[in-house]
Order: sequence, then structure tokens, then C-alpha cells
Amino acid sequence: MRAATPLVLALAAGLLTAAPAATSYADGGPRTWRVGPDRALSTPSAAAAVARDGDTVLIDPGTYSGDVATWTQDDLTLRGDGGRAHLRADGSDAQGKAIWVIVGDRTTVDRIELSGAAVPDRNGAGIRQEGTDLTVTRSWFHDNENGILTGADPDSDVVIRRSRFFRNGAGDGYSHNLYVGAVRSLTVTGSWLWGADTGHELKSRAARNTIVANRISDGDATASYSIDLPNGGLSLVAGNVVVQGPRSENPALVSYGAEGLTNPSRTLWVVNNTFVNQRPSGTYVALADSSRAHLRNNLLVGPGELSSGAGPDARANRRVGPGGFVDPAREDYRLTASSRAVDRGARVPSRYRARRQYVHPARDESRPGVGRTDLGAYELR
Repeated sequence: MRAATPLVLALAAGLLTAAPAATSYADGGPRTWRVGPDRALSTPSAAAAVARDGDTVLIDPGTYSGDVATWTQDDLTLRGDGGRAHLRADGSDAQGKAIWVIVGDRTTVDRIELSGAAVPDRNGAGIRQEGTDLTVTRSWFHDNENGILTGADPDSDVVIRRSRFFRNGAGDGYSHNLYVGAVRSLTVTGSWLWGADTGHELKSRAARNTIVANRISDGDATASYSIDLPNGGLSLVAGNVVVQGPRSENPALVSYGAEGLTNPSRTLWVVNNTFVNQRPSGTYVALADSSRAHLRNNLLVGPGELSSGAGPDARANRRVGPGGFVDPAREDYRLTASSRAVDRGARVPSRYRARRQYVHPARDESRPGVGRTDLGAYELR
């Protein structure tokens, strides 16, 4: 006869009296597990040990110090229930890699906060993604060596919506706020990335990149590129507010193909962004030779060249001063009625138009269609 586990013994002794850990299904279908300090499953790692494919894990708000886990199940949903659940590393890690190592496929992470990941090789992550497909919504990643770090998987799609990445990076230039490997696609929308320590705010080797309606800002940090797409790929950078800070260690805001155009596509569309350079010089979009770049309707605030490298197809990009914005000191680059950006946009093919705009903090909304397109990340209502 198998010995009783500590959890079973605790339940038998009446030490845990909260709601049941899981809602079960007679047909063996998906289950919902509830996690919290006063529940039978008191930590997310306890749920990782019992969950099956297709299950949902609902985690009560609170801080789970030193609790790390490897998730091997497919089609799993991990959600903060009633607010964000904070997983704070406090010196612990799973497999020497991360707070959460996700091995299963098609995982959804919602309302989770992960902080403090640090490991001996200085590549610790809030999430280390090793499975195929990951969706992250309404989650925070901060003070880790990497916010999210993914491996290479040509069948994987990574989607990040309405999330925050800040103060990640080990200070060595090799770790970043968000670092996505050679996956099939990366989509980042309605998110706020800021304050990376020496590394990039966003780095992606994906074959396709859709980076739309985000705020990406260095603040006073020593971040490098704001957006780094080192291997090219079919990429849309649209409707973003991108602010390069005065202490940035690299003069380019967007870099495309710096490590070789090894992805099948060499096409980049940079459309209706508001780019702000707070350094004394710089380049807004740095292009590798033989890239095919189209730059449309971008606002340039501060010194620097529009582009370097391969000559882009550039139209209706305008340099403006800090006037004409609602509150640039607070990085609010919505337009005022007096702005020279109103009704100055050029036409863009439908599939590459900026259809979303950022709403602070970490949300997005449909970009209004009012007459001729305005320049920059916002449409004047």
C-alpha cells in the first residue's frame, strides 16, 4: 500500500480546511485547480505536480516567495484569480533556468507577476519557454535576468498582450527585457517595456514579428536597442511610442538584420510610430544591407538620422519638436490640435496599417479612422 503524501496527511488531520483543490470531471476531462495560502494546494508548484493536459490553474493573489516550477502539461492555463499572483524567486530557480520553465505546448499565462530570477549562467528568466506556442496576457516581468526567454522552435507562435516588462537584464548586454528565439512568429501588443539593464528592451529572432501599439522606453536605464530584430524576418513595427533614453548604450532605436538576414523574409514595415531620441545623436532605424524596408508616417523627436544602411522606401516621415504633444515630459505623445502631424500621412497597404494605438498603462485600443491619417502613434480624435 502506497504511503500517504504530506498533503493527504494534512487534510486528514484537518490542518487544511479551505475549498477543494480541484473541480473534477467524471469523464476525465479538464480540471480546475485552485491555489492559495489557505487552500489544499498552497503553491503553484504543488499544482504543477498534479495538473494534467488541458487543466486550468487559478492562483489567488499574493506573493509566493521562492516557489518555482516546471510545467510539462499541454494546453494549460495559468491565471491569477482576482488579481495578479506574484512569483518572487528569492534565490530559487527551476532547473537552473527560470522561475517557471514551461515545457508543455500551447500554454496561456494570465495575470501573473514574476520577479527576481537569477541563475549562475546569468540567463535566469521569469519564464523560460521550451514548449510550442505561448500566450501571455496582463502579466508583469521585472528585475529578472531575462523577462521571458524562449528557445528556437520553427512551429511556435508567441503572443504577448497588455503586459509589462521592466528592469530586466543582468547588466552584461546578453540578457534582455524580452528575448524571443527563432520561433515562427512573435506578436506584442498593448504592452509597456522599459528600463532594461544594458540589454535590449525587445529582441526577437522570429521569422515574423508584429510589434504594434506598445510603449517602449528606456527611462534613465542603460538599455541598448529599443527593438532588435537581428535576423530580419517579415516584420511590422506600427503604432508604437519608442523613447530612447539619454543613457542608452546604443545609438539606434530599431535595428534590423544586425546579425545577418538569415530569416526567409527581409521585409520590414515601420509605420506610424512616434520615435523619441534623448541622446545627442543616433539612428532611428538601422538597416542591414539588402533589407527591404518601408518607413511611413513616423514622427521623429530629437536628433539623429532616419535610417542607416540599405536605403529604405521612406515617405511622410517628419521631424518635429516636443510641442504639439499632450505631455512629452510624461511620455504622453498623443497629438494636440495644433500639431503639424495632423492629416499629413501617406497611404499604406491595408495589411501594414497601424490599426491600434497604445493606452497607458499597458493597454491598447482601435486607432480612430478620421479623414487623412495623422503622423505618429496616435490619431487626433
